[in-house]
Amino acid sequence: MKSTVVRVTTGDRQVVHDITGECERFAASAGDDGLLHVFVPHATAGIALIELGSGSDDDLLAALEDLLPSDDRWRHAHGSRGHGRSHVMPALVPPYATLPVVGGRLALGTWQSVALVDLNVDNPDRQVRLSFLAG
Repeated sequence: MKSTVVRVTTGDRQVVHDITGECERFAASAGDDGLLHVFVPHATAGIALIELGSGSDDDLLAALEDLLPSDDRWRHAHGSRGHGRSHVMPALVPPYATLPVVGGRLALGTWQSVALVDLNVDNPDRQVRLSFLAG
């Protein structure tokens, strides 16, 4: 198995950050056919396969705000207002995805991208572990 860590700076706002390019480059360098496992080792972030750039990323953030409001209802209450929602989000947007790789290329659908979803405005520095298992 080959593995690497990609560092992502998300800043001080909630984001859906495109990491498709990093995943594609790693898959191309790692092997021919197999599986790429994408994992974010943080309790407040997730990995989504979603169409980006057409407004879907903003729609996802709006849907998460509807489901997980950034208010004071959360028992997990340290950090900025609504921080507890960031700890619930990975149950809805899991911290991992496994993607097929065929001929060194991600076998994504036409409009699919790989994105880091981060609602935690208190931690701007993220890591994403990419692991390739040859087939």
